[in-house]
Amino acid sequence: MSDAFLSLQGVTKRFLGLVAVDNVSFEVKRGEVVSIIGPNGAGKTTLFNLLTGQLRPTDGAIHLNGQLINSLRPDARAKLGLGRTFQVTKPLLSLTVLENVMVGAFLKHPGLKEAEACAREMLAEVGLSQRVGIRASELTLSERRKLEVGRALAMDPTMVLLDEVMAGLNQSEVDDMIGLIRRLHQRGLTLLIIEHNLKVVRSFAERVIVLDRGVKIAEGKADAILSSPEVIKAYLGDRRK
Repeated sequence: MSDAFLSLQGVTKRFLGLVAVDNVSFEVKRGEVVSIIGPNGAGKTTLFNLLTGQLRPTDGAIHLNGQLINSLRPDARAKLGLGRTFQVTKPLLSLTVLENVMVGAFLKHPGLKEAEACAREMLAEVGLSQRVGIRASELTLSERRKLEVGRALAMDPTMVLLDEVMAGLNQSEVDDMIGLIRRLHQRGLTLLIIEHNLKVVRSFAERVIVLDRGVKIAEGKADAILSSPEVIKAYLGDRRK
C-alpha cells in the first residue's frame, strides 16, 4: 500500500445510465495542497461525496491512511481525520455561530466545556471571533463559508476537503480566503480543494487534478496543467467549431 494519506484506485460512480465519476485514480500525501478543477458537470462534487461517505462507489477502492473506507459512514470517516465543507453552505440557521462550530467539535470533544473551547479557538482561526453570539442566519455569504471551514476544523481533521469556498465572493473576500487556506497549510493540514477560478488555483495549489465528464484528463504541477491545451479546451470548448 502507498504512503499516501488518501488513495483512490479506479473509483467509479454510476447513477442508472449516467457515469458521474469514471475510473478515477489518484493519491494525496500528507501536507499536500491539491486542487481538483474541471467544467460544470465534471463530477467534482460527486467525487467529494464519494470520499466523505454521502455516496458509495459503484466500483473501485478508496483508502484513507491505509484503511479501505468504501463502506464507512461519514461520521466514521470524520473520526479517521477527514473533514469537509459543502458547495452550498449548510449552517444550522437557528443556532449561534459558536453552537454551529461546537456541533463539529463534539466529534472528538464530547464534554461541553471542551467543545466550546475548541469551537472558540477554531472561530478565531477563521476570523469569526467577533460573531460568536449571533445566529448563523445573520451571517454574510463570506462569513458562512468561514463558518463551514471552522466547523470542519473543529472536528480535528488531518485532511480537509474544501468545495468551492470562494464561489460568490468579491476579490477582497477571495484574498482573505486564500490567506486562510495558506495558514491552514502552514499548520500542517492536507487540503483537497475544488475551485473554478484558475487564477486562484495558481495562487495556492501545488498539484492539480482535472476532471471532465467524470474522467481524469490531466494531473501534475499547477503551472504545467493550467497551461495545457487539453485543459483549456475542457474549460472553453473548441472555438474553431
